[in-house]
Amino acid sequence: MGYLIVKALISGLLVVAVSEVAKRAPGIGALIASLPLISVLGMIWLWRDKPDAQNMADHAQATFWYVIPSLPMFLLIPALLTRGWGFWAALTAGCLLTVVLYVAVTLSAARLGVRL
Repeated sequence: MGYLIVKALISGLLVVAVSEVAKRAPGIGALIASLPLISVLGMIWLWRDKPDAQNMADHAQATFWYVIPSLPMFLLIPALLTRGWGFWAALTAGCLLTVVLYVAVTLSAARLGVRL
């Protein structure tokens, strides 16, 4: 249980750090958020819990394929905000776009023989 709490605290501290830095310097906050820190931490936790090279390789490859459809959200949200959309509506639209693209990638990957 202690290990789970440590994992949660470290992961949560990263999110807090991003939001606090972004208050003062949005660009630096974005840079920190764009680093694959959560992915790297996830791989460290996964390796510690299950040190299996094939499982880790599958996880890293799937992460790559799921990052790609999440990127358009970061273009849609600012485009909508600058056109007068409210934050929550723009965020919702960005999240919905991401879900649609996740489904598209998942279906396409299966047809191309990529295991996710």
